[in-house]
Amino acid sequence: MTIDLTNKTVLITGASKGIGASAAEVLHGLGANVVLMARGQAAIDALAAELGEGRALAIAGDVGDYDAVKSAVEQAVATFGRLDVVVNNAGVIDPVARLEDSDPSQWAKVVEINLMGVYNGMHAAFEPLKASGGTIINISSGAALNALEGWSHYCATKAAVLSLTRSGEKEWGPLGITVVGLSPGTVATDMQVVIKKSGVNPISTLEWSDHIPPEWVGRTIAYLCTDAAKPHAGTDFSLKTEEGRRAVGLTA
Repeated sequence: MTIDLTNKTVLITGASKGIGASAAEVLHGLGANVVLMARGQAAIDALAAELGEGRALAIAGDVGDYDAVKSAVEQAVATFGRLDVVVNNAGVIDPVARLEDSDPSQWAKVVEINLMGVYNGMHAAFEPLKASGGTIINISSGAALNALEGWSHYCATKAAVLSLTRSGEKEWGPLGITVVGLSPGTVATDMQVVIKKSGVNPISTLEWSDHIPPEWVGRTIAYLCTDAAKPHAGTDFSLKTEEGRRAVGLTA
């Protein structure tokens, strides 16, 4: 399918690298204004400069800080006049540890980023997305449905994000906001380096070539920025299936 996102504005969290950066490149290439949010200013400044054309805005901030997320939303609207899509992508898995070996403060930090970050993005963007009839895309994982050794923090938060997606669709779908999740499978990003180094559970035994490129996820996010997301509202669209990849145009 041909996707044209001209005049659409998309806010992407965790935009400094990996899935977030790839999504920004793909969406910008399709005409969207992209608002890049991440904790490190230098990386998103560099990406915004690379994208250029006055359609990329870099805003440093922590998704665990509601005020920072709210400010990013307000800056997006002030700069581009509207907000059409929020991609709640920011997420961490480090440190990987069994429950008995986990550090309570680090476990709580993962909850703050992976779960509260998504809630903050949804809550802060409600009014502009209601005005635009926009879309929320929550990056999910197969871990939302499957427990894995050493990943209690990640599995629990991704399961909670799936529930947020379901709740968002139930409450906001009738208001014209599409809320959808995206479960991409394993992706060749820095997160896989952390997982590989941990040596815990079967995912750590996978080779780099076993993971899909982040650009595939970027292309899927672009697909979900369109009305194609509506039939999947309240669920996690899976990129692990042949059907899902074919819908996005990733297979012949």
